[in-house]
Amino acid sequence: MSALAAYGGLFLAALIAATILPAQSEAVLAGLLASKNYTPALLILVAGIGNVLGSVINWLLGRGIERFRGARWFPVSAKSLERAGNWYRRYGWWSLLLSWMPVIGDPLTVAAGIMREPFGRFLLVVSLAKFGRYIALAAVVLHWL
Repeated sequence: MSALAAYGGLFLAALIAATILPAQSEAVLAGLLASKNYTPALLILVAGIGNVLGSVINWLLGRGIERFRGARWFPVSAKSLERAGNWYRRYGWWSLLLSWMPVIGDPLTVAAGIMREPFGRFLLVVSLAKFGRYIALAAVVLHWL
């Protein structure tokens, strides 16, 4: 496999994994690390950038979805949206440190957009969480090789 295909595939896997679509980027990263054909730091950088960009897409979706709140087809009731808003106000931007977690991480990044989390802080906290996860995964994989 060419280096461009490997890094590009990892970027796409990480980007898709961070959106509301189901995908797994950790397995792709672990496989590429295990092959020992690629620079670990570059793999982490590519995966991290892709994953953070996917979260930015979620944040943008959250920012834009609010205008459809009153539509009959809107998938979330006003009461549910209010509960989510109260929860986010209670735990605030600190909850974005969990944005790396499966199942709850992606909705948190959408909620941050809905709640108008400032982009700079969103980007900083999500980047710390996402890159931290990939660094930890790489450390485990490289330790066991």
